[in-house]
Amino acid sequence: MSVGKLPGFRLETTGRLGSHFRALGVGDFRLAAGYVRDLPYGRNSDRSDWGLVLAENRGTCSTKHALLAALAREHGASVELRLGVYLMDGTNTPGVAGVLEASGLAGLAEAHCYLAYRGERVDVTGVEANTAKEFLYEESIEPDQIGAYKLDLHRRFLRTWATERRLDPERVWRVREECIGALSARARSGTEDNL
Repeated sequence: MSVGKLPGFRLETTGRLGSHFRALGVGDFRLAAGYVRDLPYGRNSDRSDWGLVLAENRGTCSTKHALLAALAREHGASVELRLGVYLMDGTNTPGVAGVLEASGLAGLAEAHCYLAYRGERVDVTGVEANTAKEFLYEESIEPDQIGAYKLDLHRRFLRTWATERRLDPERVWRVREECIGALSARARSGTEDNL
């Protein structure tokens, strides 16, 4: 899941995103991915606006990866933005074990965005464990689908997942939100596990 698996093409100043990264002293796509990975984990003021990652110096799996996918597109590179759902637990997502344990859940269905290049997954979220996730569902999406589309797909998937286990979907969603809060707090305290 290393940024070294991404293409290392030179960033051009002919596009808006390339210009922005070059102004930050970032000259190629791999360096841009490393730069974004090293930004703190945290929700942006508008969770569907990946352009806020650089303005607010933080992002989530959705906004960080959508920004990089858009940067790749601007340069004609075939880097895919992927949306997957996996069973989030304290092992594959450090920082959520306490929340899950307090709620009586071993895990829950969580949506996650990442990049794919030549069949390899690359995750630059910056708070993920070093273990590979086993996805229950995956699809390619466009950068502008990280808002309402991703949220709707995740809610529907989680509702079905929770109902099949005789769990209250609304309660599971609240626990999920607490988990995201715990990840943000962990990142603010500087204990995230960067890939």
